Amino acid sequence: MKFFTSQISYFIANRNTKTNIKRLIRFVLVLIAMIILYGVLFHEIMAIEGQDHSWVTGFYWTLTTMTTLGFGDITFQSDLGRIFSIIVLGSGVISLLIMLPFTFIEFFYAPWMEAQHRARAPRELPEDTSGHVIITSFDAITKSLIHKLKQYGHEYVLLVNELDRALELYDQGYRVMVGEPDDPDTFRKMHVEKAAMVYTGGTDMFNSNVAHTIRELSDTVKIISSSNSYDSIDVLKLAGSDHVLHMGNILGRALSRRVLGQDARVHTVGRFGELIIAEATTFDTPLVGKTLKESKIREKFGINVVGIWERGDFKSSHPDLEIHPHSVLVLAGTVDQLRKYDELFGIYGISDEPLIIIGAGRVGRAAARHLKQRNIPYKIIDKNPDRVKQTDNFILGDAADLETLKKAGIDRAPNVIITTNQDDVNIYLTIYCRSLRPNIHIVSRSTLERNVSTLHRAGADFVMSYAAMGANAVFNIFEENDIVMVAQGLNVFSLDTPESIVGKTLVELDIRNKTGCNVIAYQIDGEQQINPDPNAPIPGNSEIILIGKTEDEQRFIDYYK
Repeated sequence: MKFFTSQISYFIANRNTKTNIKRLIRFVLVLIAMIILYGVLFHEIMAIEGQDHSWVTGFYWTLTTMTTLGFGDITFQSDLGRIFSIIVLGSGVISLLIMLPFTFIEFFYAPWMEAQHRARAPRELPEDTSGHVIITSFDAITKSLIHKLKQYGHEYVLLVNELDRALELYDQGYRVMVGEPDDPDTFRKMHVEKAAMVYTGGTDMFNSNVAHTIRELSDTVKIISSSNSYDSIDVLKLAGSDHVLHMGNILGRALSRRVLGQDARVHTVGRFGELIIAEATTFDTPLVGKTLKESKIREKFGINVVGIWERGDFKSSHPDLEIHPHSVLVLAGTVDQLRKYDELFGIYGISDEPLIIIGAGRVGRAAARHLKQRNIPYKIIDKNPDRVKQTDNFILGDAADLETLKKAGIDRAPNVIITTNQDDVNIYLTIYCRSLRPNIHIVSRSTLERNVSTLHRAGADFVMSYAAMGANAVFNIFEENDIVMVAQGLNVFSLDTPESIVGKTLVELDIRNKTGCNVIAYQIDGEQQINPDPNAPIPGNSEIILIGKTEDEQRFIDYYK
Protein backbone atom coordinates (compact mmCIF):
# COMPACT_ATOMS: atom_id res chain seq x y z
CA MET A 1 0.00 0.00 0.00
CA LYS A 2 2.88 2.35 0.86
CA PHE A 3 4.51 1.64 -2.50
CA PHE A 4 1.22 2.26 -4.34
CA THR A 5 0.81 5.57 -2.49
CA SER A 6 4.31 6.61 -3.50
CA GLN A 7 3.48 5.75 -7.11
CA ILE A 8 0.39 7.98 -6.98
CA SER A 9 2.38 10.82 -5.42
CA TYR A 10 5.11 10.63 -8.08
CA PHE A 11 2.45 10.38 -10.80
CA ILE A 12 0.59 13.47 -9.58
CA ALA A 13 3.81 15.38 -8.87
CA ASN A 14 4.81 15.15 -12.51
CA ARG A 15 4.25 18.59 -14.06
CA ASN A 16 3.00 17.01 -17.32
CA THR A 17 0.47 14.72 -15.64
CA LYS A 18 -2.40 17.22 -15.55
CA THR A 19 -1.82 18.22 -19.15
CA ASN A 20 -1.73 14.60 -20.28
CA ILE A 21 -4.90 13.72 -18.38
CA LYS A 22 -6.71 16.71 -19.93
CA ARG A 23 -5.66 15.59 -23.40
CA LEU A 24 -6.82 12.05 -22.73
CA ILE A 25 -10.19 13.26 -21.38
CA ARG A 26 -10.60 15.57 -24.38
CA PHE A 27 -10.03 12.67 -26.77
CA VAL A 28 -12.49 10.45 -24.88
CA LEU A 29 -15.15 13.20 -24.98
CA VAL A 30 -14.67 13.59 -28.75
CA LEU A 31 -15.02 9.82 -29.09
CA ILE A 32 -18.23 9.81 -27.04
CA ALA A 33 -19.64 12.69 -29.11
CA MET A 34 -18.81 10.74 -32.28
CA ILE A 35 -20.64 7.66 -30.97
CA ILE A 36 -23.70 9.76 -30.04
CA LEU A 37 -23.71 11.43 -33.47
CA TYR A 38 -23.48 8.07 -35.23
CA GLY A 39 -26.29 6.72 -33.03
CA VAL A 40 -28.57 9.61 -34.04
CA LEU A 41 -27.74 9.24 -37.75
CA PHE A 42 -28.36 5.48 -37.45
CA HIS A 43 -31.96 6.18 -36.40
CA GLU A 44 -32.53 8.74 -39.19
CA ILE A 45 -31.25 6.47 -41.95
CA MET A 46 -33.12 3.44 -40.56
CA ALA A 47 -36.31 5.56 -40.54
CA ILE A 48 -35.74 6.40 -44.22
CA GLU A 49 -35.48 2.64 -44.93
CA GLY A 50 -38.65 2.02 -42.93
CA GLN A 51 -36.95 0.22 -40.01
CA ASP A 52 -37.60 1.06 -36.36
CA HIS A 53 -34.96 0.40 -33.63
CA SER A 54 -34.41 1.56 -30.05
CA TRP A 55 -31.73 4.02 -28.99
CA VAL A 56 -29.85 1.19 -27.25
CA THR A 57 -29.83 -0.71 -30.54
CA GLY A 58 -28.39 2.37 -32.29
CA PHE A 59 -25.48 2.67 -29.89
CA TYR A 60 -25.00 -1.10 -29.98
CA TRP A 61 -24.72 -1.08 -33.79
CA THR A 62 -22.38 1.92 -33.70
CA LEU A 63 -19.96 0.28 -31.26
CA THR A 64 -19.94 -3.11 -33.00
CA THR A 65 -19.24 -1.42 -36.32
CA MET A 66 -16.57 1.00 -35.02
CA THR A 67 -14.76 -1.86 -33.28
CA THR A 68 -14.94 -3.96 -36.49
CA LEU A 69 -16.85 -6.75 -34.71
CA GLY A 70 -19.71 -6.44 -37.21
CA PHE A 71 -22.06 -9.19 -35.99
CA GLY A 72 -24.31 -8.68 -39.04
CA ASP A 73 -27.57 -8.93 -37.06
CA ILE A 74 -28.50 -5.34 -38.00
CA THR A 75 -27.81 -4.12 -41.54
CA PHE A 76 -28.75 -1.30 -43.92
CA GLN A 77 -30.48 -2.14 -47.17
CA SER A 78 -29.88 1.12 -49.07
CA ASP A 79 -26.72 2.53 -50.60
CA LEU A 80 -26.97 5.50 -48.24
CA GLY A 81 -26.97 3.17 -45.27
CA ARG A 82 -24.01 1.18 -46.58
CA ILE A 83 -22.02 4.40 -47.23
CA PHE A 84 -22.81 5.45 -43.67
CA SER A 85 -21.60 2.04 -42.43
CA ILE A 86 -18.31 2.48 -44.31
CA ILE A 87 -17.80 5.93 -42.72
CA VAL A 88 -18.54 4.56 -39.23
CA LEU A 89 -16.25 1.57 -39.81
CA GLY A 90 -13.37 3.72 -41.13
CA SER A 91 -13.60 6.30 -38.34
CA GLY A 92 -13.82 3.47 -35.78
CA VAL A 93 -10.64 1.84 -37.06
CA ILE A 94 -8.79 5.15 -36.87
CA SER A 95 -10.16 6.34 -33.52
CA LEU A 96 -10.59 3.11 -31.53
CA LEU A 97 -7.96 0.77 -32.93
CA ILE A 98 -5.21 3.28 -33.69
CA MET A 99 -5.63 6.63 -31.95
CA LEU A 100 -7.12 5.39 -28.64
CA PRO A 101 -4.33 2.88 -27.81
CA PHE A 102 -1.57 5.32 -28.70
CA THR A 103 -3.29 8.16 -26.86
CA PHE A 104 -3.77 5.98 -23.78
CA ILE A 105 -0.14 4.80 -23.84
CA GLU A 106 1.25 8.29 -24.45
CA PHE A 107 -0.85 10.24 -21.98
CA PHE A 108 -1.49 7.70 -19.21
CA TYR A 109 0.31 4.34 -19.40
CA ALA A 110 3.82 5.71 -20.11
CA PRO A 111 3.60 8.40 -17.38
CA TRP A 112 2.25 5.80 -14.96
CA MET A 113 5.14 3.42 -15.71
CA GLU A 114 7.56 6.32 -15.28
CA ALA A 115 5.94 7.04 -11.91
CA GLN A 116 6.45 3.39 -10.96
CA HIS A 117 10.14 3.61 -11.88
CA ARG A 118 10.52 6.89 -10.00
CA ALA A 119 8.87 5.37 -6.94
CA ARG A 120 11.31 2.44 -7.04
CA ALA A 121 14.36 4.45 -8.09
CA PRO A 122 13.67 8.13 -7.30
CA ARG A 123 15.78 11.06 -8.43
CA GLU A 124 15.25 12.88 -5.14
CA LEU A 125 14.93 11.79 -1.52
CA PRO A 126 12.11 12.97 0.75
CA GLU A 127 12.68 16.34 2.40
CA ASP A 128 12.78 14.86 5.91
CA THR A 129 15.65 12.45 5.09
CA SER A 130 18.54 12.77 7.54
CA GLY A 131 21.18 10.69 9.32
CA HIS A 132 21.51 8.41 6.30
CA VAL A 133 24.60 6.87 4.72
CA ILE A 134 25.21 7.69 1.05
CA ILE A 135 27.02 5.03 -1.01
CA THR A 136 28.18 6.03 -4.49
CA SER A 137 29.20 2.66 -5.95
CA PHE A 138 28.14 -0.97 -5.72
CA ASP A 139 30.66 -3.78 -5.34
CA ALA A 140 31.52 -6.63 -2.97
CA ILE A 141 32.58 -4.24 -0.20
CA THR A 142 29.49 -2.01 -0.36
CA LYS A 143 27.25 -5.08 -0.51
CA SER A 144 28.77 -6.28 2.76
CA LEU A 145 28.63 -2.74 4.21
CA ILE A 146 24.92 -2.43 3.43
CA HIS A 147 24.28 -5.72 5.21
CA LYS A 148 26.08 -4.39 8.30
CA LEU A 149 24.21 -1.07 8.20
CA LYS A 150 20.91 -2.95 8.09
CA GLN A 151 22.03 -5.15 10.97
CA TYR A 152 22.56 -2.11 13.19
CA GLY A 153 19.47 -0.25 11.97
CA HIS A 154 21.16 2.54 9.95
CA GLU A 155 19.45 4.09 6.93
CA TYR A 156 21.35 4.19 3.65
CA VAL A 157 20.84 5.03 -0.01
CA LEU A 158 22.79 3.71 -2.98
CA LEU A 159 23.48 6.19 -5.78
CA VAL A 160 23.22 4.69 -9.28
CA ASN A 161 23.59 6.65 -12.52
CA GLU A 162 21.62 4.26 -14.77
CA LEU A 163 17.88 3.70 -14.34
CA ASP A 164 17.91 0.08 -15.53
CA ARG A 165 20.71 -0.79 -13.10
CA ALA A 166 18.92 1.06 -10.31
CA LEU A 167 15.70 -0.88 -10.92
CA GLU A 168 17.65 -4.13 -10.96
CA LEU A 169 19.24 -3.34 -7.59
CA TYR A 170 15.88 -2.22 -6.21
CA ASP A 171 14.37 -5.57 -7.15
CA GLN A 172 17.24 -7.21 -5.24
CA GLY A 173 16.15 -5.35 -2.10
CA TYR A 174 18.42 -2.27 -2.10
CA ARG A 175 17.32 1.31 -1.54
CA VAL A 176 18.51 3.27 -4.57
CA MET A 177 18.41 6.73 -6.09
CA VAL A 178 19.19 7.66 -9.68
CA GLY A 179 21.62 10.49 -10.34
CA GLU A 180 25.02 11.48 -11.68
CA PRO A 181 27.76 11.30 -9.03
CA ASP A 182 29.63 14.31 -10.44
CA ASP A 183 26.59 16.63 -10.34
CA PRO A 184 26.21 18.79 -7.21
CA ASP A 185 22.46 18.84 -7.75
CA THR A 186 22.38 15.06 -7.26
CA PHE A 187 23.83 15.34 -3.77
CA ARG A 188 21.64 18.33 -3.04
CA LYS A 189 18.62 16.12 -3.79
CA MET A 190 20.15 13.43 -1.55
CA HIS A 191 20.32 16.01 1.28
CA VAL A 192 24.02 15.34 1.72
CA GLU A 193 24.29 18.15 4.28
CA LYS A 194 22.08 16.05 6.60
CA ALA A 195 23.78 12.72 5.86
CA ALA A 196 25.75 10.84 8.52
CA MET A 197 28.42 9.63 6.08
CA VAL A 198 29.33 9.26 2.42
CA TYR A 199 31.29 6.23 1.25
CA THR A 200 32.75 6.18 -2.24
CA GLY A 201 34.50 3.03 -3.40
CA GLY A 202 35.14 3.45 -7.11
CA THR A 203 38.38 4.25 -8.91
CA ASP A 204 40.73 6.81 -7.37
CA MET A 205 39.75 9.42 -9.97
CA PHE A 206 36.04 8.72 -9.48
CA ASN A 207 36.41 8.99 -5.71
CA SER A 208 38.29 12.29 -5.90
CA ASN A 209 35.58 13.71 -8.18
CA VAL A 210 32.82 12.64 -5.79
CA ALA A 211 34.60 14.02 -2.71
CA HIS A 212 35.34 17.34 -4.42
CA THR A 213 31.73 17.64 -5.63
CA ILE A 214 30.31 16.98 -2.16
CA ARG A 215 32.60 19.54 -0.54
CA GLU A 216 30.91 22.21 -2.67
CA LEU A 217 27.75 21.54 -0.64
CA SER A 218 28.95 20.49 2.80
CA ASP A 219 32.12 20.94 4.80
CA THR A 220 30.99 18.78 7.70
CA VAL A 221 29.66 15.49 6.29
CA LYS A 222 32.06 12.59 6.86
CA ILE A 223 33.52 11.26 3.59
CA ILE A 224 35.28 7.88 3.48
CA SER A 225 37.04 6.86 0.26
CA SER A 226 38.84 3.73 -0.82
CA SER A 227 42.18 3.99 -2.58
CA ASN A 228 43.75 1.62 -5.08
CA SER A 229 47.14 3.33 -4.99
CA TYR A 230 49.28 4.71 -2.17
CA ASP A 231 49.99 7.74 -4.35
CA SER A 232 46.28 8.58 -4.41
CA ILE A 233 45.81 8.80 -0.65
CA ASP A 234 47.04 12.40 -0.37
CA VAL A 235 45.10 13.44 -3.49
CA LEU A 236 41.87 12.01 -2.10
CA LYS A 237 42.41 13.85 1.19
CA LEU A 238 43.04 17.09 -0.70
CA ALA A 239 39.81 16.48 -2.64
CA GLY A 240 37.90 16.42 0.65
CA SER A 241 37.94 12.86 1.97
CA ASP A 242 38.19 12.64 5.76
CA HIS A 243 39.39 9.03 5.72
CA VAL A 244 41.10 7.13 2.92
CA LEU A 245 41.34 3.33 3.14
CA HIS A 246 43.87 1.40 1.09
CA MET A 247 41.91 -1.85 0.93
CA GLY A 248 44.81 -3.86 -0.49
CA ASN A 249 47.00 -2.87 2.45
CA ILE A 250 44.27 -3.66 4.99
CA LEU A 251 43.73 -7.16 3.60
CA GLY A 252 47.46 -7.78 3.08
CA ARG A 253 48.18 -6.89 6.70
CA ALA A 254 45.33 -9.13 7.88
CA LEU A 255 46.62 -12.07 5.84
CA SER A 256 50.16 -11.57 7.12
CA ARG A 257 48.85 -11.70 10.69
CA ARG A 258 47.40 -15.13 10.04
CA VAL A 259 50.86 -16.59 9.49
CA LEU A 260 51.53 -19.28 12.05
CA GLY A 261 53.96 -22.15 12.39
CA GLN A 262 57.19 -20.14 12.20
CA ASP A 263 57.22 -20.62 15.98
CA ALA A 264 54.75 -21.12 18.83
CA ARG A 265 54.84 -17.47 19.90
CA VAL A 266 51.64 -15.46 20.05
CA HIS A 267 50.83 -13.38 16.96
CA THR A 268 48.67 -10.29 17.39
CA VAL A 269 45.64 -10.23 15.10
CA GLY A 270 43.89 -7.21 16.60
CA ARG A 271 43.83 -4.65 19.39
CA PHE A 272 40.90 -3.26 21.30
CA GLY A 273 42.39 -0.57 23.50
CA GLU A 274 44.63 -2.36 26.00
CA LEU A 275 43.06 -5.69 25.07
CA ILE A 276 45.16 -7.79 22.68
CA ILE A 277 43.60 -10.50 20.51
CA ALA A 278 46.29 -12.98 19.48
CA GLU A 279 46.72 -16.47 18.12
CA ALA A 280 49.29 -19.15 18.80
CA THR A 281 49.94 -22.48 17.13
CA THR A 282 50.24 -25.50 19.41
CA PHE A 283 52.31 -27.67 17.08
CA ASP A 284 55.13 -29.46 18.91
CA THR A 285 54.27 -27.83 22.26
CA PRO A 286 53.47 -29.53 25.60
CA LEU A 287 49.86 -28.32 25.20
CA VAL A 288 49.05 -30.96 22.57
CA GLY A 289 46.77 -33.66 23.92
CA LYS A 290 45.55 -31.61 26.88
CA THR A 291 42.14 -30.07 27.42
CA LEU A 292 41.78 -26.35 28.09
CA LYS A 293 41.13 -27.15 31.72
CA GLU A 294 44.29 -29.24 31.93
CA SER A 295 46.38 -26.57 30.17
CA LYS A 296 45.69 -24.10 33.03
CA ILE A 297 46.48 -21.17 30.69
CA ARG A 298 44.11 -18.82 32.51
CA GLU A 299 45.40 -19.81 35.94
CA LYS A 300 49.07 -19.43 34.94
CA PHE A 301 48.93 -16.32 32.77
CA GLY A 302 45.51 -14.70 33.29
CA ILE A 303 44.83 -15.17 29.58
CA ASN A 304 41.35 -15.97 28.31
CA VAL A 305 41.33 -18.74 25.69
CA VAL A 306 38.23 -17.67 23.79
CA GLY A 307 38.33 -20.51 21.29
CA ILE A 308 40.34 -22.83 19.09
CA TRP A 309 40.70 -22.93 15.32
CA GLU A 310 40.74 -26.40 13.79
CA ARG A 311 41.46 -26.06 10.08
CA GLY A 312 39.10 -23.13 9.59
CA ASP A 313 36.49 -24.35 12.09
CA PHE A 314 36.22 -22.12 15.15
CA LYS A 315 35.26 -23.92 18.36
CA SER A 316 34.26 -21.81 21.35
CA SER A 317 36.20 -22.49 24.52
CA HIS A 318 35.03 -25.22 26.84
CA PRO A 319 36.93 -26.83 29.74
CA ASP A 320 36.89 -30.22 28.00
CA LEU A 321 37.92 -28.91 24.57
CA GLU A 322 41.04 -30.85 23.53
CA ILE A 323 44.13 -29.24 21.96
CA HIS A 324 45.42 -31.02 18.85
CA PRO A 325 48.76 -30.72 16.97
CA HIS A 326 47.31 -28.34 14.40
CA SER A 327 45.09 -26.37 16.77
CA VAL A 328 45.41 -22.59 16.87
CA LEU A 329 44.52 -20.93 20.16
CA VAL A 330 42.65 -17.62 20.07
CA LEU A 331 43.84 -15.67 23.11
CA ALA A 332 42.67 -12.46 24.77
CA GLY A 333 44.83 -10.66 27.29
CA THR A 334 47.21 -7.83 28.05
CA VAL A 335 50.70 -7.37 26.64
CA ASP A 336 52.28 -8.60 29.88
CA GLN A 337 50.08 -11.68 30.02
CA LEU A 338 50.88 -12.67 26.45
CA ARG A 339 54.58 -11.99 26.99
CA LYS A 340 54.59 -14.49 29.87
CA TYR A 341 52.95 -17.04 27.57
CA ASP A 342 55.73 -16.48 25.02
CA GLU A 343 58.41 -17.00 27.64
CA LEU A 344 57.12 -20.52 28.24
CA PHE A 345 55.98 -21.66 24.79
CA GLY A 346 57.82 -19.40 22.32
CA ILE A 347 60.80 -21.75 22.15
CA TYR A 348 58.79 -24.50 20.42
CA GLY A 349 58.23 -25.07 16.69
CA ILE A 350 60.80 -22.56 15.46
CA SER A 351 61.33 -22.55 11.66
CA ASP A 352 63.58 -20.37 9.50
CA GLU A 353 62.10 -21.61 6.22
CA PRO A 354 60.48 -18.86 4.10
CA LEU A 355 56.75 -18.97 3.63
CA ILE A 356 55.18 -18.67 0.17
CA ILE A 357 52.99 -15.81 -1.08
CA ILE A 358 51.05 -16.59 -4.27
CA GLY A 359 50.20 -13.41 -6.15
CA ALA A 360 52.20 -10.18 -6.30
CA GLY A 361 49.26 -7.84 -6.71
CA ARG A 362 48.32 -5.08 -4.27
CA VAL A 363 47.31 -7.54 -1.55
CA GLY A 364 50.29 -9.85 -2.02
CA ARG A 365 52.81 -7.00 -1.98
CA ALA A 366 51.15 -5.53 1.12
CA ALA A 367 51.37 -8.89 2.89
CA ALA A 368 55.07 -9.09 1.95
CA ARG A 369 55.74 -5.62 3.40
CA HIS A 370 54.15 -6.52 6.71
CA LEU A 371 56.02 -9.84 6.87
CA LYS A 372 59.27 -8.02 6.21
CA GLN A 373 58.55 -5.69 9.15
CA ARG A 374 58.25 -8.78 11.35
CA ASN A 375 61.48 -10.27 9.92
CA ILE A 376 59.62 -13.30 8.56
CA PRO A 377 61.27 -14.68 5.38
CA TYR A 378 59.07 -15.21 2.33
CA LYS A 379 59.04 -16.10 -1.36
CA ILE A 380 56.46 -14.45 -3.61
CA ILE A 381 55.23 -16.04 -6.86
CA ASP A 382 53.62 -14.27 -9.81
CA LYS A 383 53.42 -15.03 -13.53
CA ASN A 384 53.25 -11.36 -14.51
CA PRO A 385 56.83 -10.17 -15.20
CA ASP A 386 55.80 -6.54 -14.55
CA ARG A 387 55.13 -7.42 -10.90
CA VAL A 388 58.25 -9.46 -10.26
CA LYS A 389 61.24 -7.56 -8.91
CA GLN A 390 64.80 -8.69 -9.50
CA THR A 391 65.34 -9.99 -5.97
CA ASP A 392 65.71 -13.42 -4.41
CA ASN A 393 62.28 -13.08 -2.80
CA PHE A 394 60.41 -12.92 -6.12
CA ILE A 395 59.85 -15.91 -8.40
CA LEU A 396 58.45 -15.57 -11.91
CA GLY A 397 56.13 -18.44 -12.78
CA ASP A 398 52.69 -20.00 -12.51
CA ALA A 399 51.81 -21.23 -9.02
CA ALA A 400 49.80 -24.04 -10.63
CA ASP A 401 53.12 -25.41 -11.94
CA LEU A 402 54.81 -27.88 -9.58
CA GLU A 403 58.32 -26.81 -10.53
CA THR A 404 57.53 -23.18 -9.66
CA LEU A 405 56.20 -24.21 -6.26
CA LYS A 406 59.25 -26.39 -5.61
CA LYS A 407 61.51 -23.49 -6.54
CA ALA A 408 59.64 -21.41 -3.93
CA GLY A 409 60.16 -24.17 -1.34
CA ILE A 410 56.76 -25.83 -1.11
CA ASP A 411 58.43 -28.94 0.38
CA ARG A 412 59.66 -27.02 3.43
CA ALA A 413 57.53 -23.86 3.73
CA PRO A 414 55.44 -23.72 6.90
CA ASN A 415 52.82 -21.40 5.33
CA VAL A 416 51.22 -20.47 2.03
CA ILE A 417 49.35 -17.18 1.58
CA ILE A 418 47.11 -17.14 -1.52
CA THR A 419 46.24 -13.58 -2.52
CA THR A 420 44.86 -13.51 -6.09
CA ASN A 421 41.59 -11.63 -6.67
CA GLN A 422 39.95 -14.59 -8.44
CA ASP A 423 38.20 -16.90 -6.02
CA ASP A 424 38.12 -19.84 -8.42
CA VAL A 425 41.91 -19.61 -8.81
CA ASN A 426 42.32 -19.43 -5.02
CA ILE A 427 40.14 -22.51 -4.55
CA TYR A 428 42.16 -24.43 -7.14
CA LEU A 429 45.51 -23.44 -5.60
CA THR A 430 44.27 -24.26 -2.09
CA ILE A 431 43.32 -27.77 -3.16
CA TYR A 432 46.63 -28.16 -5.01
CA CYS A 433 48.81 -26.97 -2.11
CA ARG A 434 46.89 -29.08 0.38
CA SER A 435 47.44 -32.19 -1.77
CA LEU A 436 51.18 -31.45 -2.02
CA ARG A 437 51.62 -30.72 1.69
CA PRO A 438 48.81 -32.06 3.93
CA ASN A 439 50.32 -30.36 7.00
CA ILE A 440 51.08 -26.93 5.52
CA HIS A 441 49.28 -23.89 6.96
CA ILE A 442 47.19 -22.26 4.20
CA VAL A 443 45.85 -18.70 4.44
CA SER A 444 43.69 -17.56 1.53
CA ARG A 445 41.97 -14.42 0.37
CA SER A 446 38.34 -14.47 -0.74
CA THR A 447 36.93 -11.64 -2.82
CA LEU A 448 33.30 -12.67 -2.34
CA GLU A 449 31.92 -13.70 1.04
CA ARG A 450 29.96 -16.57 -0.46
CA ASN A 451 33.20 -18.37 -1.36
CA VAL A 452 34.62 -18.36 2.17
CA SER A 453 33.07 -21.71 3.12
CA THR A 454 34.16 -23.20 -0.20
CA LEU A 455 37.77 -22.22 0.46
CA HIS A 456 37.59 -23.77 3.92
CA ARG A 457 36.29 -27.00 2.40
CA ALA A 458 39.09 -26.84 -0.16
CA GLY A 459 41.60 -26.98 2.69
CA ALA A 460 42.34 -23.41 3.76
CA ASP A 461 43.08 -22.98 7.47
CA PHE A 462 42.10 -19.31 7.42
CA VAL A 463 40.16 -17.26 4.89
CA MET A 464 39.94 -13.47 4.93
CA SER A 465 37.22 -11.84 2.86
CA TYR A 466 38.14 -8.70 0.93
CA ALA A 467 34.50 -7.59 1.09
CA ALA A 468 34.08 -8.19 4.82
CA MET A 469 37.42 -6.60 5.74
CA GLY A 470 36.64 -3.47 3.72
CA ALA A 471 33.09 -3.17 5.06
CA ASN A 472 34.34 -3.67 8.59
CA ALA A 473 36.93 -0.90 8.19
CA VAL A 474 34.34 1.55 6.83
CA PHE A 475 31.80 0.65 9.51
CA ASN A 476 34.37 1.12 12.29
CA ILE A 477 35.03 4.68 11.14
CA PHE A 478 31.32 5.37 10.79
CA GLU A 479 30.50 4.08 14.27
CA GLU A 480 33.76 5.45 15.70
CA ASN A 481 34.43 2.13 17.37
CA ASP A 482 36.97 -0.65 17.05
CA ILE A 483 35.29 -3.81 15.82
CA VAL A 484 38.22 -6.19 15.36
CA MET A 485 37.80 -8.80 12.68
CA VAL A 486 39.70 -11.81 14.02
CA ALA A 487 38.80 -13.92 11.00
CA GLN A 488 36.04 -14.13 8.45
CA GLY A 489 32.81 -14.11 10.45
CA LEU A 490 34.56 -13.82 13.85
CA ASN A 491 34.67 -10.35 15.40
CA VAL A 492 35.56 -8.59 18.62
CA PHE A 493 32.98 -5.87 19.22
CA SER A 494 31.70 -3.60 21.98
CA LEU A 495 28.19 -2.57 22.95
CA ASP A 496 26.69 -0.40 25.66
CA THR A 497 25.99 -2.85 28.47
CA PRO A 498 22.26 -3.70 28.30
CA GLU A 499 20.30 -2.82 31.41
CA SER A 500 18.94 -6.37 31.51
CA ILE A 501 22.35 -7.81 32.45
CA VAL A 502 23.72 -5.08 34.75
CA GLY A 503 24.39 -6.39 38.26
CA LYS A 504 24.30 -10.03 37.20
CA THR A 505 27.32 -12.33 36.90
CA LEU A 506 28.61 -14.05 33.77
CA VAL A 507 28.06 -17.41 35.45
CA GLU A 508 24.44 -16.50 36.15
CA LEU A 509 23.79 -15.15 32.63
CA ASP A 510 25.54 -18.00 30.77
CA ILE A 511 26.01 -15.68 27.77
CA ARG A 512 28.35 -18.04 25.92
CA ASN A 513 25.89 -20.94 25.83
CA LYS A 514 22.88 -18.74 25.07
CA THR A 515 24.39 -16.59 22.32
CA GLY A 516 27.79 -18.06 21.36
CA CYS A 517 29.54 -14.82 22.38
CA ASN A 518 32.37 -14.73 24.90
CA VAL A 519 32.72 -11.72 27.24
CA ILE A 520 36.40 -10.73 27.36
CA ALA A 521 36.35 -7.27 28.96
CA TYR A 522 34.37 -4.36 30.36
CA GLN A 523 35.15 -0.75 29.61
CA ILE A 524 34.29 2.01 32.10
CA ASP A 525 35.21 5.65 31.42
CA GLY A 526 37.82 4.54 28.89
CA GLU A 527 39.48 2.01 31.20
CA GLN A 528 39.26 -1.71 30.53
CA GLN A 529 38.75 -4.62 32.88
CA ILE A 530 40.27 -7.43 30.84
CA ASN A 531 39.16 -11.05 31.38
CA PRO A 532 36.82 -10.13 34.27
CA ASP A 533 35.97 -12.48 37.10
CA PRO A 534 32.95 -14.53 35.93
CA ASN A 535 31.52 -14.45 39.47
CA ALA A 536 31.67 -10.63 39.78
CA PRO A 537 28.57 -8.54 38.93
CA ILE A 538 28.59 -6.73 35.58
CA PRO A 539 29.05 -2.98 36.20
CA GLY A 540 26.54 -0.39 35.01
CA ASN A 541 27.34 2.63 32.81
CA SER A 542 29.88 0.51 30.97
CA GLU A 543 30.59 -1.07 27.62
CA ILE A 544 30.79 -4.81 27.29
CA ILE A 545 33.43 -6.24 24.94
CA LEU A 546 32.69 -9.59 23.34
CA ILE A 547 34.08 -11.96 20.76
CA GLY A 548 31.84 -14.09 18.59
CA LYS A 549 30.74 -15.04 15.12
CA THR A 550 28.62 -12.63 13.09
CA GLU A 551 25.44 -14.59 13.76
CA ASP A 552 26.34 -14.81 17.48
CA GLU A 553 26.71 -11.02 17.57
CA GLN A 554 23.22 -10.61 16.15
CA ARG A 555 21.90 -13.24 18.57
CA PHE A 556 23.31 -11.29 21.53
CA ILE A 557 21.77 -8.05 20.27
CA ASP A 558 18.37 -9.71 19.83
CA TYR A 559 18.53 -11.55 23.16
CA TYR A 560 19.57 -8.76 25.50
CA LYS A 561 18.64 -5.48 23.82
